[in-house]
Amino acid sequence: MENQIISTINGTEILTVDRDGEVFVPIKPICEALGIDFATQYRKLQSDETLSSTIVIMTIVATDDKERDMVCLPLKFIYGWLFTINPGKVAPEAREAVMRYRRECYEVLYEHFTASMARTIETNNAEIALLKELNGVIIDEKEAKAQRRKLEQSLQRLRTERLNPQPKLF
Repeated sequence: MENQIISTINGTEILTVDRDGEVFVPIKPICEALGIDFATQYRKLQSDETLSSTIVIMTIVATDDKERDMVCLPLKFIYGWLFTINPGKVAPEAREAVMRYRRECYEVLYEHFTASMARTIETNNAEIALLKELNGVIIDEKEAKAQRRKLEQSLQRLRTERLNPQPKLF
């Protein structure tokens, strides 16, 4: 297991741990850096329908080179957990950073879903334009077939008359 520092929060280095190709993050150092109660956060994680199944306890060599059992979440779930932290319950020196993080999460979610919606609308409009164009071609094709039939019939009448040996009076 390889440890890597991914962030420093209020002077606390936050490590990741690679375990069989998946990256995990211990949550206790984050709680300590933010000034929130680890036990409360751990209970919150255990009661969360999604996050509870992702909790892993692993032995980690901490920044002080001592081995400790740590509650960890996969890195891909850390961001969602951090979003649930109430800025009013963190240490005053971390409050602005948590509020800024939460605002950014709201904006990222908005951008993701509205951009997705905009892409859907754009794709739908392109499809409608193509369907209209196709419909126009189909109509043109039907008109061309009808015109072709008329011309073929006229040609057939002309040939029939030309090959008919009987004179016409009128």
